[in-house]
Amino acid sequence: MAKRHYIPVTADVPGVDDKKRALIRKAICTALAAEGVEFPCEVDVSVTSDGGIHQINLDMREVDRPTDVLSFPAFDLTPGELPGEEDADPATGLVPLGDMVISLERVSAQAKEYGHSNRRELAYLVVHSVLHLLGYDHLDEGPQKAQMRAREDAIMAELGIER
Repeated sequence: MAKRHYIPVTADVPGVDDKKRALIRKAICTALAAEGVEFPCEVDVSVTSDGGIHQINLDMREVDRPTDVLSFPAFDLTPGELPGEEDADPATGLVPLGDMVISLERVSAQAKEYGHSNRRELAYLVVHSVLHLLGYDHLDEGPQKAQMRAREDAIMAELGIER
């Protein structure tokens, strides 16, 4: 039986259609597979506005500004480390990896700023967030950031969405 991830995508803004939801799910599944996640897991996705993500950023991180994507990992991992099947929720059999929140306004603004499609920007932010859920970070400007960028580029290439 094929593994199944549970990836609910909710939105409180217009414009999040089945095509965008499918892209989000495909980007998550591709990133999980690339990172060796071979067990069924759950990733909850919320798509909102700049105002919505600003409020969440303020409430959860005490940062008083909007951002493009927020990641809330369920586990404190390091890159390459994965939770185990023993971490699965007994009621669902799924390992809860965490939550991501994406600002659809930032997707559009950054796509324009970087000169690529909204589709590419959305997929990139989703991949970026999955890597955060799996312990990657880019707080330094050195090896951690380079490692995360290399993984993002590899996963985006697997999606067929390169720069």
